[in-house]
Amino acid sequence: MSSKEVKTALKSARDAIRNKEYKEVLKHCKGLASLYEKCNHINAKDDLPGVYRKLLDLYESVDKQKWCDVCKKLVDLYHQEKKHLEVARTWYRLIKARQEDGADRQELYELWRKLSQLLSEDAEDQNDETQQMLLTAFENALDLADNVPSEDHQVLYRNFIQYLSKFPHEMTRLKKACEGMITMYPAVQYPLEVICLYLIDSGNLTDEGHQYCYKLVEMNSKSGPGLIGLGIRALQDKKYEDAISHLTEGLKESPLCIAGWCHLAEVQVKVHRPKEAILSCNRALKTIDNLGASGGSLHQKNLCLRLKAEALLKLSDCASLEEAVHILDQLSDTDNTPGLLVLQGLACLNTGAIDKATKIMEDLVASYPDLSEAHALEAYVHFTKKDYVQAETSFQRALEKDAEVAEYHYQLGLTYWLMGEETRKDRTKALNHFLKAARLDAHMGKVFCYLGHYYRDVAGDRNRARGCYRKAFELDDSDAESGAAAVDLSVELEDTETALAILTAVTQKASSGAAKWAWLRRGLYYLKAGHHSQAVADLQAALRADPKDCNCWESLGEAYLSRGSYTTALKSFTRASELSPDSTYSVFKVAAIQQILGRYSEAIAQYQLIIKKEEDYVPALKGLGECHLMLGKAALVDFLDGKAVDYVEQALGYFTRALQHRADVSCLWKLMGDACTCLHPVSPAKVNVRVSGALLGQQEGQEVLRKDELLHLGGRCYGRALKLMSTSNTWCDLGINYYRQAQHLAETGSSMNDLTELLEKSLHCLKKAVRLDSNNHLYWNALGVVTCYHGVGNYALAQHCFIKSIQAEQINAAAWTNLGVLYLATENIEQAHEAFQMAQSLDPSYLLCWIGQALIAERIGSYETMDLFRHTTELSMHTEGAIGYAYWVCTTLQDKSNRETELYQYNILQMNAVPAAQGVLCKYVERIQNYAPAFTMLGYLNEHLQLKREAAEAYQRATALLHSAEDQHTYNVTVRNWGRLLCSIGDYDKALQAFKSTPLAELEDIIGFALALFMKGLYKESSTAYERALTVCKSEQDKAHILTAMAVTEYKQGKMDAAKSLLFKCSILKEPTAESLQVLCALGLAMQDATLSKAALNELLKHIKQKNDYHRYLLTSAIYALQGHSVAVQRQVAKAVHSNPADPALWSLLSRIVAQYTQQNAKGGAVAGSVAHILDSNHGKKALLYTAVNQLAMGGSTAEDKSSTALKTIQKAAFLSPDDPAVWAGLMAACHADDKLALVSNTQPKRVDLYLALQSAVSASLKDKENLQNYNLLLEKWSFSQAVTGLIDTGKISEAESLCTKNLKSNPDQPAVILLLRQVQCTSLLASQKPLPDAVLEELQKTVMSNSTSVPAWQWLAQVYQSQGMMSAAEMCYRKSLQVASQQGSWSGKLSSLLKLALLALEVCMANVSGDHWSSLVQEATSEALKVCFSPLAIFLQALLQFNRKMGARETRRLLERVVYQTGYPNSIVSTARWYLLRHLHAKDDHELIDVLVRNAETHGDKRMLELNRKLSAQ
Repeated sequence: MSSKEVKTALKSARDAIRNKEYKEVLKHCKGLASLYEKCNHINAKDDLPGVYRKLLDLYESVDKQKWCDVCKKLVDLYHQEKKHLEVARTWYRLIKARQEDGADRQELYELWRKLSQLLSEDAEDQNDETQQMLLTAFENALDLADNVPSEDHQVLYRNFIQYLSKFPHEMTRLKKACEGMITMYPAVQYPLEVICLYLIDSGNLTDEGHQYCYKLVEMNSKSGPGLIGLGIRALQDKKYEDAISHLTEGLKESPLCIAGWCHLAEVQVKVHRPKEAILSCNRALKTIDNLGASGGSLHQKNLCLRLKAEALLKLSDCASLEEAVHILDQLSDTDNTPGLLVLQGLACLNTGAIDKATKIMEDLVASYPDLSEAHALEAYVHFTKKDYVQAETSFQRALEKDAEVAEYHYQLGLTYWLMGEETRKDRTKALNHFLKAARLDAHMGKVFCYLGHYYRDVAGDRNRARGCYRKAFELDDSDAESGAAAVDLSVELEDTETALAILTAVTQKASSGAAKWAWLRRGLYYLKAGHHSQAVADLQAALRADPKDCNCWESLGEAYLSRGSYTTALKSFTRASELSPDSTYSVFKVAAIQQILGRYSEAIAQYQLIIKKEEDYVPALKGLGECHLMLGKAALVDFLDGKAVDYVEQALGYFTRALQHRADVSCLWKLMGDACTCLHPVSPAKVNVRVSGALLGQQEGQEVLRKDELLHLGGRCYGRALKLMSTSNTWCDLGINYYRQAQHLAETGSSMNDLTELLEKSLHCLKKAVRLDSNNHLYWNALGVVTCYHGVGNYALAQHCFIKSIQAEQINAAAWTNLGVLYLATENIEQAHEAFQMAQSLDPSYLLCWIGQALIAERIGSYETMDLFRHTTELSMHTEGAIGYAYWVCTTLQDKSNRETELYQYNILQMNAVPAAQGVLCKYVERIQNYAPAFTMLGYLNEHLQLKREAAEAYQRATALLHSAEDQHTYNVTVRNWGRLLCSIGDYDKALQAFKSTPLAELEDIIGFALALFMKGLYKESSTAYERALTVCKSEQDKAHILTAMAVTEYKQGKMDAAKSLLFKCSILKEPTAESLQVLCALGLAMQDATLSKAALNELLKHIKQKNDYHRYLLTSAIYALQGHSVAVQRQVAKAVHSNPADPALWSLLSRIVAQYTQQNAKGGAVAGSVAHILDSNHGKKALLYTAVNQLAMGGSTAEDKSSTALKTIQKAAFLSPDDPAVWAGLMAACHADDKLALVSNTQPKRVDLYLALQSAVSASLKDKENLQNYNLLLEKWSFSQAVTGLIDTGKISEAESLCTKNLKSNPDQPAVILLLRQVQCTSLLASQKPLPDAVLEELQKTVMSNSTSVPAWQWLAQVYQSQGMMSAAEMCYRKSLQVASQQGSWSGKLSSLLKLALLALEVCMANVSGDHWSSLVQEATSEALKVCFSPLAIFLQALLQFNRKMGARETRRLLERVVYQTGYPNSIVSTARWYLLRHLHAKDDHELIDVLVRNAETHGDKRMLELNRKLSAQ
């Protein structure tokens, strides 16, 4: 239907109404209504209610049924539009119409019920009229219901009550409805729950309401409202535990009951559970916030906040107090309510705002004089100020106002408890008030705590005190003081089960970092009970609560210590001592644990800290003594006997100090005995121990005891210990002490009576120990050792004792070893071997059983003897093993025939037998100083190790021991060895005296005497002695050796022909020696007779069997050098190295030869020196010097490799050979070269101040050098020249001149020094760039002529001429230097002269002087230089010459690119070549090659060239 049709229909309807044609009107209206119902247009929907209302008006008098239908449609429309009031009014009209029409009860019931359903939606948001209509609909529906009771009626009632509960102003009707439903449906819980919640929230829980709650709980034991109601009633009846139980259970079911949470918080505050009360208040406040605020909820909120503030005040932490103050400030009526003002005053007191609290208190007292809380607050203020008298008065006034407040009684009792001395003595008043408080409030835990204090500290009734403490702790499990006291008293009363139950209950509930007191006490309980792991766990938990409690750390340390965790225990006690530095116990335990761990030095330091604070602290003194004693025993094991004696002396001092304070302690006397006895293995000569005179019965002072006196003192100390406490261990120690005394007497050769007496005492004591403890294997073993002693010799008893020891302890290597020794002593070899073998199987590391096996092997002549003795030295040090091994090493070394055998190769070479034997023998002679063969063997081994001074000392000791011996032959041999070593170390006077002390009848003695005379410089006397030796000589070989020695003597006297004659005599003997031929060859070299040397060498080669003989190659190369064949010298040694690459001496010789004769191969010489150093450190010392010299000869190229520069190499050589003057001279040269390289690389020289110091070092090293005097003189002159040159180069002209002048004063005839002086004097003249006078030039020329064989002198004169512009004269000087260098065969001099000549000519060429002479000279000089060796500078000079001739030529670029891009050129030369190449390329405008050159410069960091490129590019 279109809008036009609608308008037509409306018009027709209006016309019909006007004409009163109602049927037509209805027809048109129904059509319109149908249209609006089907139309979805919003305007149509808005118009539809109007249409329905028009229809209602039309049908009201015409058709009641249709009127009702339209009415229902209109209601549906209003309901959809949530117009609840229109729904209610329209439905009311419908019900009224149906009532008038006589509708029955059922229809009316349905209509009222339908209305209740229509209005139920959002009922609490509707207006009062609608809500009242809804409630009326429920009431009418309930009244008209026919089927009562029924399910529908019950649901209707439930809904009615539900909606009533949503309207706070309808509580009367709610109560009535609930009671009605209860009456009608007594078994239904819902109305009971609702009315209970209503009464709970209203705060008016009467007896009737209480009955409702009981009834509800009877119906459902878990009913939330019922339980809450019962809890509130229990609270009213002061049954607090029941109240807490009911409220807690009820709130689990009804968590939204705000009143329930408030009451729960209230009862929790009353029973002093503030933390729980705070949680309850928080739940209530959260529920209030969720449900929204209203008048009632605001009151509840304020109540909750007040309760929370009160609970927070009961907590003592700052955060809780601050929160309480904040809450009290929030409360709206704080300033008006006295109770809140009291809380605010208490909060101020607890936070320290005493003045503010005082003001609040004064206002309260003035405004409310009868208020007990005001007087109580006044008392709190006085109590806080510690004005206990005024506090007492105020509390009494508060009690007058209200005597039933337990808190007042408690505080008054506490005031009496803390008042003056009189009140403290009489605690009766305090007790009375504490008892009253306990009677009034049985939940106040703190009052029971003080009652516990009273019964424990005053009354002395521990049982009652424990009961009070337990009561206090049960009431407040956070009261650590009460809990700890209850546990402590339970432990004191030996009721550990109760104590453990309390502690376990607390720790099970405790969170991490809490309940420290419980964890600590349970940990201590477990520690005492021996449950160490549990103790550790509990004490760790205690520390989590308080990591800074030193007592907890100490307890944890004790637990770890008991468990055997020493390192962890040490950390714990260390932490305890850090937290409490004054705690002696912690420091002592740290020291004690370090002592257990064997860290004796650290333990001593800790004990000393204690002694500084407490000098008489006996445990620390004892610990110090024990530590020093253990250090002494460790030193004895390492054969450091001197240290051991010192440590024992200190130990005795500390034990003596301890005994001065506690002489009644048995263990101190025993330790004294141990200290005295432990030095028994030390040589008597070393034992001089200072002890306190008090130990010897003197009043004061100290005495020095010898070994026998010290052992005797040890026996007395053991005796004193036995008087105080008789133990089997001490009896055994005393028996061993007597045995050691007997051993000492036997060693010193004292009377047999004393020896026998001591052995009897030893046996008596050891038998006593065995009787006291027959199961101790150590006692049986000790008894067996003593009975074995030769002074007793009871082998049967000894065997019995050893067997008993083995029976007592099956794993007993010591007893089996002793049994083996017994069998060995009685010649039962097989049984001894089996016993030793058993000991080895039980303990393979037990040393003595291996020594026993070695002795058996030695006895039967086994080849394994030496290996067994070696194994004993590897296991540990023992005198028997050491002397046995040394003996076999020396015996093997003396047998010259076994050098090539596998046994020798293994036992001596592979096993490093000589140094190993020497090491153990050194320890042996430290311990046993009266055995001459040991010193002789030590000297022999030291000789093999080139320890000549040590060998001489050993032979001297042996000589001293044999001086009074009957064996004269042995004495003479020893003296001979001593004299020989004295001679080798340069002590010729003593050597002569030693040889003179012999009869000089033996050939060896005469030869040794002759050698000493020779070395002393007494050549005639030496020759005479050698002639005497010839008379007693029997073998041809010995004669040859003597004749050779005589020839050397004659040579020393300058008698060359006589020497040659003697050597020829050697050669015609039947058995000429290689040594004589070597000397003959050397004589030829000395006489510069190449023919003689060559003939002698050829003859020598016939007698040399070994191909790798060093002397052969040395002499061969020397002959080539004499003949001037430098290259042949190097080739000969290189050939030797090629044949024998493992010989470090040959590598070292090659490095030396290269440095001296073929410097052009310096790189190979450096490598040869490095190989020699790697192969052998002895040859490597000198080889390092040769390596450095070769590196210097290599020139600036070594600077490219910073790790192998000459300076570093020579520094290593100086470190290894500080007494070698050549090393210091080499270091001087290296420093000079390093400074020159620094100038080339544009850096500052670093070692300009070292020249004089190094020159002094060379001179000092040469003072004691008597050999090679010519070499030493040349070396000193060279170092002097180098020092002056270095000073000149560094600008220290005055110092250089002073040094030269000083040298000339001592010896004026020194042309070289005069030349240096002239160089120094000319330096400043040349620097001024003024022409030199002719007289000066003439004087310089004369000076150089006096040094005409010096290449540097001619080169220097050439430089002077060059500076004066005298280029031709300079050329002549350079040519002269070249001539001299060629004559001398100096490779470096020749090369330097050629290069300097080329530089001179190039300088003239670049000055554009006409003529071809100078350019030809450049080309000639550089070509000759390149013939000498590859010279980067010569190639570069050729390139510069070409650059000067034709800068843009292709040949110029080729020569410069060769220098820049090819390898092997020093950086300085390459950098300069880049500079010239860049100029060439810019001249050619070749940008591509310029870019290549720039990249090369960037790669090598050439900033100078890059800067030039920027300047040229900018032009």
